[in-house]
Amino acid sequence: MADLGKINHEGYQKLLAGRLGASRKEVKQGPAFGVDVSITSLPGGLAMAATSDPLSLIPSLGLQESAWLSVHLMANDMATTGFAPQYGQFVLNLPVTLSNEEFSTYWGFIDRYCKEIGVAITGGHTGFVQGQNSTFAGGGTLITIAPESKMITATGAQEGDVILVTKSCALTATAILGMSFPETVKNKCGLDIYQSACEQFYETSSLSDALIAAGETEKYPEITAMHDVTEGGVLGAIYEMMIASGKGALMEKVSIPVGETTSAISNLFGLDPTYCVGAGAMIISCKAEKSENLISRLANSSISCTAVGKVKSQDFGIMLKSHDAVAPLIYLETDPYWAAYFEALKSGWK
Repeated sequence: MADLGKINHEGYQKLLAGRLGASRKEVKQGPAFGVDVSITSLPGGLAMAATSDPLSLIPSLGLQESAWLSVHLMANDMATTGFAPQYGQFVLNLPVTLSNEEFSTYWGFIDRYCKEIGVAITGGHTGFVQGQNSTFAGGGTLITIAPESKMITATGAQEGDVILVTKSCALTATAILGMSFPETVKNKCGLDIYQSACEQFYETSSLSDALIAAGETEKYPEITAMHDVTEGGVLGAIYEMMIASGKGALMEKVSIPVGETTSAISNLFGLDPTYCVGAGAMIISCKAEKSENLISRLANSSISCTAVGKVKSQDFGIMLKSHDAVAPLIYLETDPYWAAYFEALKSGWK
């Protein structure tokens, strides 16, 4: 188990694998390390994709910002299928300190963000819980029904594919750190970096990235797998996708995109941005001969996309080239963002 954050690969294998309830033949993709969604076959060549995540409620960040994370972090997972989410279930275990007015504000933004991406809220549970003081106030599930043959999962990367990253790494980590410690960031990095971090927060959706990459009306078969960037950053997401696909990889660290704002805030907090939570970026594996077409397609929608490596055989291992040396990629079980955040609090950063 990781000290903080998601369960690691070993923890999944020891505690969850093989304990997945009844076996049903229509479940085509069930739980697995590095897999964002489940796929269940339906009649008529259709399938149901489902994904679940915690709901964020972070008063220090803001009710609107918490609602954005709650909706879009789940939507990012669903986007890895190449389809947008359609239906949502929300389970809310709210702190008793949250007023009705505050809850109304929070839920109003949940409603707004679901409407913007076409999600119908179909049910769930809402209650107030004594002693609830977590920034995770329950959980949600998004569902999509689409042609099964057109759905993508993180298990589909193939040897020879190019591995690409959209936008920049550590978008979420550096945006939240900037917004959580505004005085320090303004004093140490400047007002422009702080303002950019606040703007960067709303770049943490990768739904458009995935839909443009996979194709909305006509699908592009050269897109073989996608995985959104959450805890563990770009390098962690690539590692997870390769494990899910049963493949190896060679990445070049110097190629991984790091924006100016991300670089400045990462330096301030002593972070390697390639390992930090980065919702908003999408990892994509694509047939090599079509990778430039993909980069151009995204660029036409003002979404940057960078080739950072290639898929190799499983025997090759998951390798990282850094400073002309090639070594096995180290998978960090705990995102370094957590330690940076709590150390800043301990140090009295404002």
